[in-house]
Amino acid sequence: MKIVLLGAPGAGKGTHAQYLSDKYEIPHISTGDIFRANLKNGTPLGLKAKAYMDRGELVPDELTVDLVLDRLTQDDCKKGYILDGFPRNLLQAEALTKALAEKGESIDHAIHFEIDEATILKRMSGRRVCPVCGASYNINGLPPKKEGICDRCGNELIQREDDKPETVLKRLEVYEKHTAPIVKYYHSLHEEDRVDSSRPLGEVREALDAILKGDADGCHSEN
Repeated sequence: MKIVLLGAPGAGKGTHAQYLSDKYEIPHISTGDIFRANLKNGTPLGLKAKAYMDRGELVPDELTVDLVLDRLTQDDCKKGYILDGFPRNLLQAEALTKALAEKGESIDHAIHFEIDEATILKRMSGRRVCPVCGASYNINGLPPKKEGICDRCGNELIQREDDKPETVLKRLEVYEKHTAPIVKYYHSLHEEDRVDSSRPLGEVREALDAILKGDADGCHSEN
């Protein structure tokens, strides 16, 4: 299964990506992880990206696409993968479609997590993370056992700057301008599936499993 996750910041893509990765035994791939791995290993693509980052510039779309496509050639992607945070704009989406088509492949599901702005603001303003182990919590729905303390390692939780309401609103503006058009693109390719991610966690997971059941059983489900 080749899956792309779409949705605004705070829609729950990361949480549900991990669930799908564990259940269907396919890797959860984020562009952030790809960049960090290539920078750490000093790969040719990583060094190219570092040159832009050192100058304070955005990594060009073409190089980002190359980094992702290189990741998809690794052995753990043979059964499929979950892309989270990529494609980030229409150019990247079209490049991914073209690269897959050249191999006779395509995205099986572009899952769009639909959610309203008020719910996003409530959800993200309540998010707390552990700066040591990376565990994530939410005071409005998934709080730690002890207020302000990480269940895993006992360190103090923090609120990230990009989870504060004023920052969230700016991120939503960027999403609507650059990323939302990708939803229309995948809809035009008949690859889009929609999930109401404002529903309780268990209900969202049931909806995801229903979408992917055909693939898990060995046949592609219709969108």
